[in-house]
Amino acid sequence: MSDEFGSDFFTITDEEGNEFELEHLDTVEINGEIYMAFLPADIDEDDDDFGVVILKVEEDEDGDEDILACINDEDELNEIYDLFMQRLSDSEQD
Repeated sequence: MSDEFGSDFFTITDEEGNEFELEHLDTVEINGEIYMAFLPADIDEDDDDFGVVILKVEEDEDGDEDILACINDEDELNEIYDLFMQRLSDSEQD
């Protein structure tokens, strides 16, 4: 479900086989690492867990394919989150 001027939606599957549909907000490359920001497609702004999902692009174990992985380092996650929030804020002002 994507068109030239609309949003990009991704369906991802976690390690337990659960599928989630996410709306892609932005992608950024920092120091050779690629990070992607998403919002859940079924977003409920009243939900306490409402928020941006940030995933890191990594190669799978075989090096054949890119996968989206959670960021386990809290400092790294906070740095990337702040960057995405600044970029979103800047784009809203334009």
